[in-house]
Amino acid sequence: MKFCSECANPVELTIPAGDNRPRYVCTQCTAIHYQNPKMVLGSIPVWERDGQLQVLLCKRAIEPRYGYWTLPAGFMENNETTAEAAMRETIEEAGANIELGPLFSLMNVARVHQVHMFYLATLRDLDFAPGEESLDVQMFTEAQIPWDDLAFPTIRSTLELFFADRARMRASGGGYGFHTQDITKPMRSDV
Repeated sequence: MKFCSECANPVELTIPAGDNRPRYVCTQCTAIHYQNPKMVLGSIPVWERDGQLQVLLCKRAIEPRYGYWTLPAGFMENNETTAEAAMRETIEEAGANIELGPLFSLMNVARVHQVHMFYLATLRDLDFAPGEESLDVQMFTEAQIPWDDLAFPTIRSTLELFFADRARMRASGGGYGFHTQDITKPMRSDV
């Protein structure tokens, strides 16, 4: 940040009086500009028939990680709830009509100032198509998922947790859990 959004004068990075963290402070009007983590919201859209469960994944048409597979997800917009953001992103990236379930995972990605949240979701039908930010959209069983070509550690972790819960449920019953995790490795798996 270089300029104040209140008065357009330069800002400097300093610790304001009564605070304990560096903030951008306007050199003229003294407005303090707080920078907070960005929220990334998405879904785990599934389709199950005859005991076979498939997950809908999108192949990214944008950087970072162009050409890699991901769950439908993106940045939350102002004036929407987390659930609304997850549904919107699923429609935008996969053209999929879903019934949104409960929140499944919350991934803290502090090194890039993001929090990723994924909701369970059931596809209402198999009418889906790539949106502008997707090259392709496909259904995968657990064995078919391109694990080595997943875009981000948050996607891999969320899918691993999802399938672990599913295996536990099939073995002993119960339901899906809610999972939190701190992602400390680089967001790009090739870094």
